[in-house]
Amino acid sequence: MKINIKALSVNKVWCGRRFKTKDYKDYEREAFYLLSDTIIISKGNLELKLEVGLSSKLADIDNIAKPFIDILQKKYNFNDKNSNNADKES
Repeated sequence: MKINIKALSVNKVWCGRRFKTKDYKDYEREAFYLLSDTIIISKGNLELKLEVGLSSKLADIDNIAKPFIDILQKKYNFNDKNSNNADKES
């Protein structure tokens, strides 16, 4: 699946440690709209391939991947911290 949306860095996501920024709320709303409603995430190991365009040579992919992965987890109801152990628990 491909969605065309400019990713936000972690710095643009949070106001302090607890509150989402307006930029992140807008980004999350747009990503939810663009992501397919028909995808079902199966249990077990997960694989994610991201193709991103960075607007600066100083940009760090970790900084933009985390907010997007958090949105994927919320949209598709999975937890990435459990994906490595999912096959062992089944």
